[in-house]
Amino acid sequence: MPELQIDALVFDVLGTLVDEPAGIRGGIQELAPSLDEATTEALLTRWQEHIDHESRRVLAGGRPYATTEALDREAARIVAEAAGVEDPAAVATLALAGRRLPPWPDTVAGLARLAERFPLIGLSNASRSALLGLNAHAGLRWHQVLSAEEARTYKPDPAVYQLAVTASGAPPERLLMVAAHAWDLRGAQALGLRTAYVARPVGDAPAPSDRFDVYADDLTDLAVQLDKAQGLSSGERPTG
Repeated sequence: MPELQIDALVFDVLGTLVDEPAGIRGGIQELAPSLDEATTEALLTRWQEHIDHESRRVLAGGRPYATTEALDREAARIVAEAAGVEDPAAVATLALAGRRLPPWPDTVAGLARLAERFPLIGLSNASRSALLGLNAHAGLRWHQVLSAEEARTYKPDPAVYQLAVTASGAPPERLLMVAAHAWDLRGAQALGLRTAYVARPVGDAPAPSDRFDVYADDLTDLAVQLDKAQGLSSGERPTG
């Protein structure tokens, strides 16, 4: 592992700390309990494709910035129409499924362990209000959480990563971006941040050409590797 001198950890949220597909899938099942598994998965794919397509349009300048709340409402209407559900209240509930995402089994304890040694910054494409609900539901604890809404664009636009650099007051090379998405880490690298890939079933795996500073199986593994990189034994913790 390259030598790491880190002042703060910057975490992607969706997919890295919470299981986004599971939460949306649960919302679709609540919307239409009679749907079979294959249809539910097809509707989940439609939701994901809409969010991805519209986010890319914003990044390409083909659409004015819209928050993830707006995109989720659009996706909810598309899915509800395909499922034959017309009840506005049910559609509105589905649109909030992105605030009810379950954390990965290692997330809460992993963040707590890492927070003993580093300031933790959340950096998400999710809107500010969506992050409020999501953090509360999943039990995510931060020293600071930032939304791409503040930059009115989406990752991997450099303006989003700059939010973390500005908030930390540290140079980019003293921040470690942690994500399960290789595209996200590439975006952070372009601004000079150090990078840590954490494997998740729903992430974007690194390409052979990618060179990240850390490759971890989960947050526990990440903590162990950072301990070793900074000369701490597995049971050692810094004291005040």
